[in-house]
Amino acid sequence: MLVKLTSKAWSLKILALMHSGVPGRQAPLVAATTASRSAFAASLAHLIQLGLLERNPGHGHPLRPEFRLTVQGKVIAAMAYRILEAAPDEDEFDILKRSWPVPILALTEAPCRFSAIRSGLGAITDRALSKSLGMLEEREWLRREIDVSQRTPFPTYQAVNTGKTINRAIRSSL
Repeated sequence: MLVKLTSKAWSLKILALMHSGVPGRQAPLVAATTASRSAFAASLAHLIQLGLLERNPGHGHPLRPEFRLTVQGKVIAAMAYRILEAAPDEDEFDILKRSWPVPILALTEAPCRFSAIRSGLGAITDRALSKSLGMLEEREWLRREIDVSQRTPFPTYQAVNTGKTINRAIRSSL
């Protein structure tokens, strides 16, 4: 679900805002996210497709509909709120709105090898995973260590600092 959820840049922020009480209408949400209208619309449609949002029946004008969280959407919105609370800075959000950092942090509670992370994410390419791991390591949200206990040394990755907080926010929702 995290891989699907984070495939659109503004999905986490929309859910977090609705969880915090921002009305489920397009104008207040667009203003609060600072997203472009087209990026916002794509993320909103994506959340509806995932079954996390639905039109509020009987509320709103047909051209200005109101949306509400579904039962599953409320659980995921609470998680999204805790994730964004762990990284409130705009620079940090720029990392979180990318496709892979949040799912990677979800998988790295304990030290993980590259191949284990890749198989846990499914459709990720080696290049995308490598770039994402490097970005998270540079931000100090992920620690890379070389395990020399085996005949052939290999790197492992584990969430640390803000990455660990994000990992806990995800784990507490599952």
